[in-house]
Amino acid sequence: MTVKALFEPFRLGALELPTRVVMAPMTRNFSPNGIPHEGVVEYYRRRAAAGVGLIVTEGTTVGHKAANGYANVPYFHGEEALAGWKKVVDAVHAEGGKIVPQLWHVGAVRRLGVEPDASVPGYGPSGKIKDGVEIVHEMTQQDIDEVIAAFAQAAKDAKAIGMDGVEIHGAHGYLIDQFFWEGSNKRTDQYGGDLANRSRFAIELIQAVRAAVGPDFTIIFRFSQWKQQDYTARLVTTPEALEAFLKPLSDAGVDIFHCSNRRFWEPEFDGSDLNLAGWTRKLTGKPTITVGSVGLSGSEFMQFFGKTDEVAQPAGIEGLLERLNKQEFDLVAVGRALIVDPEWAAKIRDGRESDILPFSRDALTSLA
Repeated sequence: MTVKALFEPFRLGALELPTRVVMAPMTRNFSPNGIPHEGVVEYYRRRAAAGVGLIVTEGTTVGHKAANGYANVPYFHGEEALAGWKKVVDAVHAEGGKIVPQLWHVGAVRRLGVEPDASVPGYGPSGKIKDGVEIVHEMTQQDIDEVIAAFAQAAKDAKAIGMDGVEIHGAHGYLIDQFFWEGSNKRTDQYGGDLANRSRFAIELIQAVRAAVGPDFTIIFRFSQWKQQDYTARLVTTPEALEAFLKPLSDAGVDIFHCSNRRFWEPEFDGSDLNLAGWTRKLTGKPTITVGSVGLSGSEFMQFFGKTDEVAQPAGIEGLLERLNKQEFDLVAVGRALIVDPEWAAKIRDGRESDILPFSRDALTSLA
């Protein structure tokens, strides 16, 4: 099957991509003190040079004291961090690619002892106290307003340094998803209760970002059914419920939905072969990005953060191309395959599939 569809341009308003290949956001932990350095610049530049149309950066934390949950994660606030990201933007643009930062707040995932201020606990929709110590701070209205303002400011800064849009991280059990998820949101105010109320935080946040960047700056929203804490979790179980969930987010200002599956080929609901991105496109009319084990066989990405000797071998993309040709979705995000092999897209384009590198845990130890 021809790979032509994967390398056709995509246009949505002011966003023009040279190919349909997207680099998925993947945490790399190579930015000491939150500052992207020259190694980070080269990491992204190489992938843009090899045919990736849109780079979604690794998660970058917004300017809130509890946003970060991990060591050496890059910030998207402060003069030094933004100057580092400006170098990344310029390098990607020089290669003809486009780039957006993934704006991130980890919420209740954060633990005491984590940088930059070890005394700050996690922040979440609901609190948690263990042995008399506040592990998770239940967010007040003021906290909610401050986090929303931090996302809006980060988006404004992204536009100022030349980014081509922003992606808001609303997936995988982090802060925004913690509000969505009934298992982590036990509030009884306007931000808790049914899914419509649990979505209020995300809706207000998207609206604030839209107000900060204007009507022509691309907003991508990443969401998932699964959580890193529970692979079987589901926000919704029917197409009707998915539509009711997504429409308010779409109306708030989302341009593109990034629909996180663990495996892109798995159908989302019984009675249809459509995956999550396919259903989202059908129900909202908005462009979608599919993702999930593209180009690789083997286990989940998260498994490789632990001790394992497993190797994920390159896999064919015929099924992916068939779905893309049917316009089930618009863009294709590639994760582990692009971590280990910066030339993955060029090799697919040029018929050099046999040269694609396998993925193992060693790929996470450096920025190739």
